[in-house]
Amino acid sequence: MYDMILLKQGEIVLKGLNKKAFEQKLMANVQRRLRPFGPFRVYTIQSTVYVEPQSEAADMDGAFEALKSVFGVVSLTRAAACAKDADAIAQKAMEYLAPAMRAAKSFKVESRRSDKRFPMTSIQLSQYVGGLLAEAFPDTRVDVHHPELTVELEVRDLAAYVHSDPCPGAGGMPVGSNGTAVTLLSGGIDSPVSSWMIAKRGVRLIPVHFYSFPYTGVAAKEKVEALTRELSAWCGHLRLCVVPFTHIQEEIRDKCPEEYFTILMRRFMMRIADRIARDNRCGALVTGENLGQVASQTMQAMAVTEEVCTLPVLRPLIGFDKEEIIRLARRIGTFETSILPYEDCCTVFTPRHPELRPSVEKAREAEAALDVEALVEEAVMGTEYGKL
Repeated sequence: MYDMILLKQGEIVLKGLNKKAFEQKLMANVQRRLRPFGPFRVYTIQSTVYVEPQSEAADMDGAFEALKSVFGVVSLTRAAACAKDADAIAQKAMEYLAPAMRAAKSFKVESRRSDKRFPMTSIQLSQYVGGLLAEAFPDTRVDVHHPELTVELEVRDLAAYVHSDPCPGAGGMPVGSNGTAVTLLSGGIDSPVSSWMIAKRGVRLIPVHFYSFPYTGVAAKEKVEALTRELSAWCGHLRLCVVPFTHIQEEIRDKCPEEYFTILMRRFMMRIADRIARDNRCGALVTGENLGQVASQTMQAMAVTEEVCTLPVLRPLIGFDKEEIIRLARRIGTFETSILPYEDCCTVFTPRHPELRPSVEKAREAEAALDVEALVEEAVMGTEYGKL
């Protein structure tokens, strides 16, 4: 009948009475991701999302690749639909999977029968279709234990579907199903990965970047804009907020103890991010902090920087080592951009001997020389917002 894409839901199936709201969010995200590839009909039945092209102009290859990065989908496959009849299913399998059958050295058939009115059991259907496929492709042997190709048959409410082994999806929860958070996005390796991990849990993100021109150049800002575009392939549309941070850093340099430069800078970042988050009705802040990786990421330092926040701070990388983070960065496509040699504001006015065990009391004492509220207000009012 036609070629289509089947998306299998992941954790959504466990949501009980709330399942419908999560499914609706997933379908909305799928529809948005499909817009560049032509007209498609998207609907869900029995924990499967069906994506049907509505014209020959629809780009199925492009759509399939795009849907691999939609959070909430645990697996996906190209499939062909046919009538719910054993002979029709076998004929469709022979036609649709002919190239795969000829390329494979061995195969088996697995069937799932959610429509219990179908007259055969799943085992009977697998045996029947498997026998006909073995006759049609004698050079491909049957191997039910370690097959090179698995022929998948699904008998569902509307039709029967034939496909081969599914591809893994992005997993997680649909973006937007678990609220919104501000993510602090630098030009490094860690923060794009932490952003990706929280988006995977269904959180819509507002990325915030702190920009210290002229100490950091235009190329550093463009690098973060590129990272934002790369994350958008997974996280949906992201509106980057660029906060002017030069004046704050200069004030800290001129009026505060050197060993507290980094801690005070981080406290200002958290204050500003918290303000932007509250203005946008967000529920949390997200950082790429990793315990013990640098001086500002000891337990004491993180406690001092978090003290200025009114919202919870999520740190998805807290227990990761650097190699694990790099592997994830390569997987999601941000690593090559992150290692471009353009420094961010965190490298400006770095203290020679940073305080490793700061205290809230000493941080407040150091900040007493600054007009904290005025500096935060100036930075927030000067923030540049990307296009919606």
